[in-house]
Amino acid sequence: MLDRKYIREHPDEVRAALENRGADVDVDEFLDMDEEWRELKAQGDDLRHERNEVSRSIGDLKQEGKEEEAQEAIERSGALKAELEEVEERAEELDSELEERILEIPNVPDESVPVGEDEEDNEEIRREGFDNLRDLPAEVTPHYDLGEDLEIIDEERAAKTTGSGFYFLKGDGARLEHAIMQFMLDVHREQEYVDIFPPIPINSDSMTGTGQLPKFADDAYKLEGEDLWLCPTAEVPVTNMYAGDILLREDLPLKHQAYTPNFRREAGEHGTETRGIVRVHQFNKVEMVNFVEPENSYDRLETLLDEAEEVLRRLELPYRVLELCTGDLGFKASKQIDLEVWAPGDDMDDGPEEGGRWLEVSTASNFEDFQARRAGLRYRPERHESTKYLHTLNASGLALPRVMVAILEYYQNNDGTVTIPEVLRPYMGGQEVIEGHEPVGESALGSGDKE
Repeated sequence: MLDRKYIREHPDEVRAALENRGADVDVDEFLDMDEEWRELKAQGDDLRHERNEVSRSIGDLKQEGKEEEAQEAIERSGALKAELEEVEERAEELDSELEERILEIPNVPDESVPVGEDEEDNEEIRREGFDNLRDLPAEVTPHYDLGEDLEIIDEERAAKTTGSGFYFLKGDGARLEHAIMQFMLDVHREQEYVDIFPPIPINSDSMTGTGQLPKFADDAYKLEGEDLWLCPTAEVPVTNMYAGDILLREDLPLKHQAYTPNFRREAGEHGTETRGIVRVHQFNKVEMVNFVEPENSYDRLETLLDEAEEVLRRLELPYRVLELCTGDLGFKASKQIDLEVWAPGDDMDDGPEEGGRWLEVSTASNFEDFQARRAGLRYRPERHESTKYLHTLNASGLALPRVMVAILEYYQNNDGTVTIPEVLRPYMGGQEVIEGHEPVGESALGSGDKE
């Protein structure tokens, strides 16, 4: 969250930032409430001081035999107490409301972020991997059809057990996802990330600390009767590991990676994509979370992006790098850079000249001290110095289903098989090609394709 003092001292900058984001926040109303709160706090201090002075005088007046004046002082003290309680009650109400409202104010974009209204105004920085594309079939089969043909993705049966937006991976499909996950973890271990295996249910304080609550409550799954939510991203438990702690300068930078299943209702995206595993309610992801000193956070953002890109480079998947504009910037972020992998099987949006579409597989984000203030993440620069708020960053390394989609579509062959990327073969016992599995059940016989 933003610092109230910062909003108070930089109102024009905050107004401009929110306008560039397209955020509907009444900064003037917030500042009016803050001014009233500060006036009440000052009034309370004056009343408290006056009451203390009057209370001290009562004993002196009694000793001097001035009973009438002492009684007047007692009555005055009582009146001041009542007035003070009224002022403090109103100040506490305002303080609580200000704290609630500030949780709904997004971060201020870094001055380097391009100004724009939406994703159409994001700026492409570069493309990688298009100079030496592999030979593709004349018509690339979309992953959802290919997954059915190979019997490695089963959405129909998942709809029976759970509902729409879920899927089974079977046989080599499940093995491929495990291989990708282990490969990613190994790459980031080389980059000196420390593994974390966090709890999946997370309490509301943690969800608030990283900024999922209150704004994105409708997109999360809450456990009935419990103050627990299903993990929407490993960013939440890993960042909140150190909530309320004081780290030391020598601890930093702190780099953690965590593999978790992630659960998102994506209420605002309902019905946008009904086939395949691009937009689903449960998916696996390796998340990289960084804790750094403020002066190093933008250098670290560049390195973090490179660490995520390394996965795509080794998988030899074509991709592009985008800088998000102010209108597409995430609620919590001051700056974000996307990695979008090329999936050639569908022409659902503006892909490259070769066709296909872009799939976001990672967003490298610098939150500056936005999450640190919400969660109480601090460090002490020197043992004798006051604590400061950390800067936090994260990036997916990467979102597994979309990487799976890109592999199935980019590495497919004319005969309907899929070549396994070379770096993944050791994780699949040396297997080089996914040839698929035989379907099971009477429904397979009824299709006329099998006897």
